[in-house]
Amino acid sequence: MEVFTEYREEIFAAFWITIKLTVYSAVGSLILGTALAAMRLSPVPVLNWIGTTYVNVVRNTPLTLIILFCSLGVSQTLGITLVDPQSPTSIVDSNFRLAVLGLTVYTASFVCETVRSGVNTVPLGQAEAARSLGFTFGQNLQIILLPQAFRAVIIPLGSVLIALTKNTTIASAIGVAEAALLMKEMIENTAAVLTVGAIIGFGFVVLTLPLGLLFGWLGKKLAVSR
Repeated sequence: MEVFTEYREEIFAAFWITIKLTVYSAVGSLILGTALAAMRLSPVPVLNWIGTTYVNVVRNTPLTLIILFCSLGVSQTLGITLVDPQSPTSIVDSNFRLAVLGLTVYTASFVCETVRSGVNTVPLGQAEAARSLGFTFGQNLQIILLPQAFRAVIIPLGSVLIALTKNTTIASAIGVAEAALLMKEMIENTAAVLTVGAIIGFGFVVLTLPLGLLFGWLGKKLAVSR
C-alpha cells in the first residue's frame, strides 16, 4: 500500500493516458478497418489487392516496429509530427499522437478481418437480392451487409478492443507516459517488484474485464437471428 500511496497520482495519470490511447486508437482503427474490409470485398481488383496487401503486411509486422517506424520514420525522417512545433508540449503531444497512429494502423488490420468475417455470415441470397433490385456495391454494403456484419461480430470486436488496450503498453517504446512506462520507473525506484506488478496488473484487469462483460452482453442482445 505504501507504493500505491506514493505513486497514486502517477498511477491514475498513467492509466488515463492508457484509456485515451485505447479510445482514440479504437475509433481510428474501426474507421480504417471498415474501409479496408470494404476494399477487400470490393469487385474492383485494384482495391481488393490494396486491402489484402495491407492486411497481410501489417498484421504480420510486430507492433513495436510499427510504433518505432511512426516515431523514427514519420516524425524524425519525414518531419511529420502532427503537432504545432512551437507548442511547449510538442514532444509529449507528438509521441502520443504517433502512438495512436501506430496502434490504429496495426489494429485496423484485425478489425478488417473481423468485419469481413461478419459479412461472410450474411446469407448470399440477401446480397444477390439487393443487386437484383439495382443496389450498387456501396449501397449493398451500407444497407444490407455491414449492419448485419457488425451485429454478428460484436464479441470478436470486443476481443480486438481488449487486445488493443493491452497493446498500448508498446507506446512506452517512444516515451508515452502510460502504465507500462510508469511500471518501469516504479520498479527502478522501489524494491517492491511484486507489489508494483500487482498494482499495474490489477489496473489492466479493471480496464479490460468490464469491456469483456459489456461486449459479451451486447453480442447476445444484438445477435442476428438466422
